[in-house]
Amino acid sequence: MGRNRRHLITLTFLAAMVATLVVAPAAMADLFTPESGGSSNADRISTLYLLTFLVGVVVFIGVEGTLIYALIKFRARKGAVAAQIHGNTRLEIGWTVGAAVVLVVLAVITFAMLPGIRDPSNSAPGAAAALASPVAAVGEKRVPPDGKALNIEVNGQQYLWRYTYPDGDDNNLNNPFSYEEMVVPVGTTVTLDIRSQDVVHSWWIPELGGKMDAVPGYTNYAWFRIDKPGVFHGQCAELCGNGHANMIAKVRAVSPEEYREWIAEKSASIQAADEAAAASRERLAQDPNATP
Repeated sequence: MGRNRRHLITLTFLAAMVATLVVAPAAMADLFTPESGGSSNADRISTLYLLTFLVGVVVFIGVEGTLIYALIKFRARKGAVAAQIHGNTRLEIGWTVGAAVVLVVLAVITFAMLPGIRDPSNSAPGAAAALASPVAAVGEKRVPPDGKALNIEVNGQQYLWRYTYPDGDDNNLNNPFSYEEMVVPVGTTVTLDIRSQDVVHSWWIPELGGKMDAVPGYTNYAWFRIDKPGVFHGQCAELCGNGHANMIAKVRAVSPEEYREWIAEKSASIQAADEAAAASRERLAQDPNATP
């Protein structure tokens, strides 16, 4: 094989490798970065991953390109004698400083984007914001700048998720709740109090942000804000027993009007069930032999 032909093959290979690395992130974004598109914090997490990946691509191309160049430029030749080199101070200082610069750049980008990932934003103005209520920042829990959010309790159980919604009173026993599917209004910042009543679970809806463990006896916190109606799927991300694979989760974002109607229906169902239970207890008190 002639020298020119070998150079052509090498250049073609390098061009194909670079094109693959450049095109792949756009064509298969979720393969290289976390899923996103549901909430702004999830979008920022994905953007941070993508920036880190691109920096890694630049470093990879630089290192591998230099290696391939050295293999071709300094390949063994008949009668050639290898030069005896004892080091190159400028080169060693250069790659040490270069690596440090890469780390500093990544650190600056990460800390600049971290508040937008960690700290909840305000609800969108308008009808959705009216559904947000004052919520206190307790311990590691963070709240939006205006101090208002729709605060939902997430309880992990073997093997399902229970969601408890605020109803404006101080009695948590009559709060609306749902299993498996969480319903939220669009445009409203939702803060989550995540707990477990048995073993360690992990709440994770990829398109809405990072996952958070549900630990018995401890409360973790998360947040999201969905600006368009849609359905987002997830699953427990911690091996929690033989039913782990079936512990799915779903978040359905609806209009504020639909959310109010849904909460009203849930509250009415709970009230009707309480009234029926009270009537049954009264019958049993009057006649122990009566059918409950």
